Amino acid sequence: MTNTFLERAMELKEELTANRRWLHQHPELDLETKETTAFVTEKLREMGCNPVPVSPNGVLVTLGPSTGKTFLLRADMDALPIQEESGLPFASSTDGKAHCCGHDLHTAMLLGAAKLLKERESELTGTVKLLFQPGEENMKGAKAMIRQGILESPHVDAAMAIHVNSVVPTGKLLVFTGPACASSDLFTIKIKGRGGHGSTPNKTIDPLNVAAHILISLQELQARELKAGETGVLTIGSIQGGDTFNVIPSEAVMKGTIRTYSSEVQELLIRRMKEICDATAMAFRAEAEVIFDPNYAIPLVSDAQVAADARSYLADLFPQDQIKDIRKSFPGSEDFAFISEKVPSVFIVLGANVVPGTPYGQHHPKVVFHEDCLPIGAAAHAQIAMEWLKHHQ
Repeated sequence: MTNTFLERAMELKEELTANRRWLHQHPELDLETKETTAFVTEKLREMGCNPVPVSPNGVLVTLGPSTGKTFLLRADMDALPIQEESGLPFASSTDGKAHCCGHDLHTAMLLGAAKLLKERESELTGTVKLLFQPGEENMKGAKAMIRQGILESPHVDAAMAIHVNSVVPTGKLLVFTGPACASSDLFTIKIKGRGGHGSTPNKTIDPLNVAAHILISLQELQARELKAGETGVLTIGSIQGGDTFNVIPSEAVMKGTIRTYSSEVQELLIRRMKEICDATAMAFRAEAEVIFDPNYAIPLVSDAQVAADARSYLADLFPQDQIKDIRKSFPGSEDFAFISEKVPSVFIVLGANVVPGTPYGQHHPKVVFHEDCLPIGAAAHAQIAMEWLKHHQ
């Protein structure tokens, strides 16, 4: 047996890379990851694990004794509806679907962690749950897994997730403390007025005029209703109404998004937006309906103590300058937030940059990730899980 998880992970690099490339060539979207789930299940069984299906298309493995505390490791498996342009010899084999966010690497790393932990299962002083989750991109997966009871039987005491980044130098481990990722709320505002001829606006109720007043009023929320130091962004990305020169339409539709780093600010902006839309529409004798997309995200908060623990355990494997404590938020959203809401959790970004200064980040059709990060991620998962359990008996 080699001395550390990192040494053993380096020995498994060829296997990790092969798994990653198969996953990269076979992307699946949302909760429909049947082929990916079957692949993961087969690989886990080959290791001697007992994978359990979690509807829809999730996989859960439990390792260690039934006594002690429980630590959850989570990897997302779904791809994006993007036509890949990476030029890689193992690029997506499916038109319009691609792993441009790195979830193929996450899955391969967690498979590696499963093997590392299975080989040393007798050393575990508690339970490790490894969750392979579909549906991160549409914010449905984590909620579905939680509804199926993955945080119970046994109860999960702490959790972690790793996300690769194509811009951060390969191998860098950015351990977030505090707010890590933003909430995300998508909304549609439907304004109903009364249409008519452009020459007689007095006989109409102009929904475009109402939309203009709503737009201006919403811009005041950040400037006048958030406290100093609070962050919230409300953006209108689309206003549509009418299709010709001289007709006032009967309806206008606005679409936008809200992003925040705290649930309190998120709730405030949602409440005030509804009040402003209703009151503004009423002032102009129109009607406004605010509709929120049910697939929302909440802020992801990385627990300070679990983050400190993770940094300490990583320092036993990696040089100190490879590990960084991050105390600023990332503007993207991540549905691991629904797990971090329930149990103390840590969120870690793992650098996977190929070319310094690359302009291609996550979700770009030309994005590429450095596979040297794979053994680092596998070892980091296993190290943090085992050491956290050892120090929390």
